[in-house]
Parts: sequence; structure tokens; C-alpha cells
Amino acid sequence: MEHDTKTPPYATSDKTSFAYISARDRWPVIITGAIDDVHRTIMASEDAEKTAEGKKILEDLVALKYELQHDRKLSPIRDDGQSDVVLYNNELEALGTPSWFNIPWLFSECYLYRRMSTSFSLSEHWKSYDVFARQKADTFRSSRPAVYELASHFKDLVPKLTAKPDDTGKTAAEHEEAQKLLFKEMCEICLWGNATDLSLLTSLSYEDIQKLQGAEARKASEKNILANDLQQAYETLKKARDAGQKERRVDIVLDNSGFELYVDLILASYLLTSNLATHVVLHPKSIPWFVSDVLPSDFASILSALASPARFFTPEDDEDAKPSVPLSNAEVTDISFVFSQLVQHHAEGQLLLRPNRFWTHGGSFWRLPSADKELYEDLKASELVIFKGDLNYRKLTGDAMWDPTTPFTEAIGPLGPGSGVNVMALRTCKADVVVGLAPGLDEELRAREGGGGDSGSRKWAWSGKYAVVSYSGGK
Repeated sequence: MEHDTKTPPYATSDKTSFAYISARDRWPVIITGAIDDVHRTIMASEDAEKTAEGKKILEDLVALKYELQHDRKLSPIRDDGQSDVVLYNNELEALGTPSWFNIPWLFSECYLYRRMSTSFSLSEHWKSYDVFARQKADTFRSSRPAVYELASHFKDLVPKLTAKPDDTGKTAAEHEEAQKLLFKEMCEICLWGNATDLSLLTSLSYEDIQKLQGAEARKASEKNILANDLQQAYETLKKARDAGQKERRVDIVLDNSGFELYVDLILASYLLTSNLATHVVLHPKSIPWFVSDVLPSDFASILSALASPARFFTPEDDEDAKPSVPLSNAEVTDISFVFSQLVQHHAEGQLLLRPNRFWTHGGSFWRLPSADKELYEDLKASELVIFKGDLNYRKLTGDAMWDPTTPFTEAIGPLGPGSGVNVMALRTCKADVVVGLAPGLDEELRAREGGGGDSGSRKWAWSGKYAVVSYSGGK
């Protein structure tokens, strides 16, 4: 905690913040969903020992929901053999064993998911169980139109990525400008892929999810990128490529599974195919986290879905699945092309998966240099570390109450200039903290309908309608 920013963090006691709403309204719904999922799995189980353990896990989850809704004090994390237990419990003690409705938001939300995971990790039959896996699969299945659109676009794009200016009829300058615009488009697709965060979209319909994806939606949302440093990130990768560096790595600290992971994988394939990177390292979480965050198992699941798209997107054996029209031959061909590209990159050692328990610690990334020196040194070897999504942005900035005009380079503290790490955050805004805005912009957005007005709340930053792309050159 001594390495954190001194700027006060957002807290669940602040009635003007999204933290207040999250603790009281969102979290009980999420726990209830987990309870329903475990109950469903128990009902389908014929293993007596697994069923007995499942009932104990249900008791734990029900107790957690009760403690949360009745503002009880947070109890220590039970020892499941992981090194972060002492970190969580020491922080709880340092905070004075606080209650749910009067505690820093970032820590308490991380604690919530760490506490849930403990009930599973202490069992024998449920250790690797992802209580959110069904939701992830269902949401990805509902993203079918956008999955196909992007697959078709990417399949048409690949030949152009490897073409030389002479082959395209463009001058070298025109070719370079086209490459820069393509990088911008791919990153913006990746940015808005974050619009399907399951921990927030608890009441959206199938049709609502579709509206958040696709080319037209991205074009309409371009004006809502409030700060955009994509040019700086591109120049960083281009400079390394043009200098002839033999190995040029890009790291992606992942956020959500489903469609967003699919988009992240296409971004990775694009970077490798375009020679902006020679290796891409993906960083998933190690435990079920914030409902939809990527686990190593999600990587296998999405590859399985892309390998058999007709079976996945039009399942015949799922009684809960919404009936849908079978995929056309063109859809199957284009989605299978994406699969073949990813498998090739992975087989050639260019696409790597590297989980680390640090990503599910309870604190901010201000602690990285001191908390995990090995990971920190490893990230220094990357040309660009891309942090995806709202939670990673909150952790980068310490989830603190910065003035919105504070430079991003200042708000990320030890990962800023001089850190040895080039950082880019792709973030759709779903929480209060935001930095790097032009003077007066926050006030203008608050004054818009639903923006918060004179309430003291920055409501415009809660919905995912607006985004920021922020860069910090640490080298």
C-alpha cells in the first residue's frame, strides 16, 4: 500500500460514485447468478461427492451475499495455498477490517471475486470450475453477426497486409498511410469490443448486445473517443520495425472473454501478419474474475468454437439456446480462416499465453515494480504493453479521484515515463476515474442529458458510451 498514489481512491461509501451503486445493486446480482449456475451444475451431476461439495459452495455464496447486503465486515480470505492470501488479508487489516459499504472500491471488488474463487479452490471436484463459463459462451454465441462480419473483413485484409507498395499500385507514402489507418481501425475495433462486459450488462437483451457490435456501431462511436493516442503507439511499433529489430514483442493484458477475446486475437494476428510485431504475448487471469475476464481455458474454448463454428453458433443439443438460422458456407469459410491463422501463429510460437497471479491481486498496478519484479522486468522486453478494458485502466490509475485533466503519464505513476514500459490503455469508460481530458470537457459531458449534471456524479463515464486511448512512452 505504501507504493500507491496518495490521491484518494473511490469508495463504496461515496453516494455520487458508481462504486456506491456497484456494491448495493450490481454485486448481489452477480453472486445470485453464480448461485444459480452452481445449482444448475449440481442438478446435472450424478457424482455424490461433487454434489456434496457443490452444496457447501452454495452455502458459502449465500453467506457472502448476506454479508454484502447487510454491510458486514469483510472476513479474511481462507488459506487455499496461494501466495496472494497474505496480501489480501494484510490489506484488510491495514484498512481496519472495513465493511462492504465503506471501503475502497477497487480493493473490495477484487476481494469479492477472490473470496468467491476460494470456495471453489478449497474443494476437490470444483477446483477448476468457472462459475461464469456459461455466461461467457452464451454471450459469444449471441455475437454471431459481429463475429462473421469481422472474420470476413479480416480474411479480405490479410493479402493486403503482406503486399508491397508496388503490388498495390500505391506510392510508398500512400502505402504507409494506409498501414497507419489500418492500425487505427484494428485498435478501435479492439477498443469497442469491450462493450460486452458481462459484469455490467446484466439486463441487456440479445438484440441490445448486437447493437453494440459491428462496423456501423464503431463508426458512430468514433466521435466518443475523448482522448486518442493511437498515433504514438503506431509510431512506437513502426520505429522498432523500421530499425530492423529481430524480435519485436507486443503484450496484451486481456480483459473480457467472448467477442472481446475474439477481437483481441484478431488484433494479435493482424500485428503478426503486418510485421508490426514478431511475437504477441496474451496475459489472462488465473481465477474467474469480474464475470467475463479471460482465463486460460477461455482461449481453448474460443478456438474450439472457431474450429467448429456451425456447431457452436447453431447448437442442436442445448435446450436453452435460442433457435437460429444455420451458418452459410461463406460464414463457415471465413470464420474457419480466422481459426487457421490463429492456430498457425500459436504453432509457430508467435502467439503465447502467459497467466500471472499478479493480475488478480487486490491492489493497483502502481505496485507492479515492487510486488512482482520478475513480471515487471519481463514487460520491459515488450515494445508495447496494451492494457484492455475498464478494470485494467482503473488499476493503472489507482482508481483514484484524479482531476480529469491530469496527464495519463502522471496518473499511472511508476509505469509512466522512465519505467522502461511502453503502455497503451484501450478503455471504454465504465467507472468514475478518467484522466487525460482537455480542460472543460468533463464539465461539458456532465451537462449533457444523463451526464450527471449538478449531482456531483460523473454519470457520463459509467455507460461505456465514451472511451479513451491513452499512451505513455516509458522507454
